[in-house]
Amino acid sequence: MLTCLAAAALLTANAQGDVYERSKTYEWPTDKQVVEKLRKWQDQKFGVLFHWGVYAVPGMVESWAICDEDWVTRDTTMSYRQYKDWYWGLADKFNPIKFDPRQWADVMSQAGMKYMIFTTKHHDGFCMFDSKYTDYSIAHHAFRDNARRDVLKYVLEAFRGKGFMIGEYFSKPDWHSQDYWWDVYPTKRGRNVNYDIKKWPWRWERFKQYTYNQMEEILSRYGSVDILWLDGGWVCKENNQDIDMPHIAQMARRHQPGLIMVDRTIHGPYENYQTPERTVPEQQLNFPWESCIPLSNDWGWVQHPTWKSPEKVINTLIEVVAKGGNLVLGVGPTPEGLIQPEAVSRLQAIGRWLKANGSAIYNTTTTPVYQDGNTWFTASKDGRKLYAIYMVKEGETAPATISWSKNLPKGSVKLLSTGRTLKTRRSGNTVTVTLPAGISQSVAMEFRR
Repeated sequence: MLTCLAAAALLTANAQGDVYERSKTYEWPTDKQVVEKLRKWQDQKFGVLFHWGVYAVPGMVESWAICDEDWVTRDTTMSYRQYKDWYWGLADKFNPIKFDPRQWADVMSQAGMKYMIFTTKHHDGFCMFDSKYTDYSIAHHAFRDNARRDVLKYVLEAFRGKGFMIGEYFSKPDWHSQDYWWDVYPTKRGRNVNYDIKKWPWRWERFKQYTYNQMEEILSRYGSVDILWLDGGWVCKENNQDIDMPHIAQMARRHQPGLIMVDRTIHGPYENYQTPERTVPEQQLNFPWESCIPLSNDWGWVQHPTWKSPEKVINTLIEVVAKGGNLVLGVGPTPEGLIQPEAVSRLQAIGRWLKANGSAIYNTTTTPVYQDGNTWFTASKDGRKLYAIYMVKEGETAPATISWSKNLPKGSVKLLSTGRTLKTRRSGNTVTVTLPAGISQSVAMEFRR
């Protein structure tokens, strides 16, 4: 079906009509262990989110090709049923024989990342772990004879070995399940359950139990987990698709005390941090949040990606941290199971900048004045130091001097990367700092309040 494969590759996130807005309010958790883990997570600042599944085989946007919403385009030579059968059949072609999670962990560690989130199951229902509740998993198809067929186990082990905080992504909807998309009815309700729950309550109860069981699998069989990142915000009580989150949360924290739960866009006790997608909030926020943004234009691997430059990612990270958030960067491993060279080189460049300037990023807190033009500010947690980070735009170099008002230094200003004391001049409520010549990346400075 080459025509279908070619058409599938055209479906990218640029067309996707599913960019999450953040909730309008935030509710602090009351569990002291959760609060403690949230504080630890907030100190990490920079993480990675892996999307990897059958959609990597043709190199297309994850899951959404089989959704019948208007923004999705497909090969017009095939019926919708034929297309879905083709998509489900990708499981028999997904055979990542070069799968090397240690390479992933090495690269992300070199990038300066401190936590990870791995997609255990996306909306298409394909499990990246050996679930005993379905055969639609990587452990039961083309990769089944590989010793590392229980992929989740090896990914988490590799990242624990590098000291990462561990997160698991899980999709609440499951479009492969006959208890969510039942073939008796057409999928005429888009991403939603395609039958009347009130008419078929026993079927929905079975789906709830299936969802609960799979979440328990990923939280009880694979060691310590810090974050449960739940996607598919339309599956919620408010949308008449109640999966009993209190019951799930009780189970989850029985297995993983202090677990951070991220029920995306669903305000309340199970959205322990907010997740604006592909965006950065306009203002500083005083509660936990995370911008989730892919390294290319797509979450998963695609054949001809449009990459963000290291400078673009660095500058986004600076803004996010100054506004009080974390940045999780989306990276899609190849169908063979590796991080491709073009991604590696960009991630390593980001890591080099963080190695030199990371004191202004990691373990910092916000300051009331967080921006003055192209200069952004963070503070040490003990309140003794301020960091000024001048954001150099892509393709430009830093000016000879920069100035800012407020957040004025007491004493010397040092270049963070070298410890060199910079020449400063104070005039009223403005300080002017002379920078070394030829700086082509954003530059961080340290001084006392």
